[in-house]
Amino acid sequence: MLKAIHAQEDKEAARQKAEQVSAKLKALHLEKAARILQAGAEETFSFYEFPSNHWRHIRTNNPLERLNREIRRRTRVVGNFPDGQSALMLVAARLRYLSGKKWGLERYINMKTFGELD
Repeated sequence: MLKAIHAQEDKEAARQKAEQVSAKLKALHLEKAARILQAGAEETFSFYEFPSNHWRHIRTNNPLERLNREIRRRTRVVGNFPDGQSALMLVAARLRYLSGKKWGLERYINMKTFGELD
């Protein structure tokens, strides 16, 4: 239901969908969830202020999730670390490696289109 709210074409449609979802949650006797949705929905609509071709990039955290998956994959290979410092060294080495590769140099959002907003 939450994905449907943010899949709307504009901010007003998202507000209406949030109200519909809130009413549906209340009908399912999930009043606390409905209150949380009503209290926090508006602040999640800030990405609608940007150009529509950036919406997906702003409302998701795909690069961060990808980075976390890579670190998780590497740490699972090791298993148990002798201390926290060795785990930190492994993660830092992986971050340095990824930052120097093509994946670390790519832009996730084209900043030139933000200049067009002014």
